[in-house]
Amino acid sequence: MNNNLEQNKKNAIDFYRLAYEGNPEKAAELYVGSEYIQHNPLVGDGIEPFIKYFERMALEYPNKSIEFVRVVAEGNLVALHTHQKWPGNEEYVTMDFFRFDDFGKIVEHWDSIQKIPSSSANNNTMY
Repeated sequence: MNNNLEQNKKNAIDFYRLAYEGNPEKAAELYVGSEYIQHNPLVGDGIEPFIKYFERMALEYPNKSIEFVRVVAEGNLVALHTHQKWPGNEEYVTMDFFRFDDFGKIVEHWDSIQKIPSSSANNNTMY
């Protein structure tokens, strides 16, 4: 089993950044293994649906940005905690989880996204 936690963390960030910023084909080529199991209900299973989804996002939302706030790795899993800014001043907090195969390639993805509210019942941020 590949337990190179630091390399997996770097690869998860690089993969996500490439896809998010409009180059999902290169992201898949460099970082995805022989399969890609998708748990996001808006994206089909496999590499091609992933590429098409992120190509569409790049066209529809060219001015979005992402900040990687936290990265946690354990075993063959990496979790990314991000802050995303989208057109129209919408901001989101996301959690993405990636499973790596024995060769250090991403083979499975889960995520959760929440719009950052304008007010909160506490004084803490979402980060």
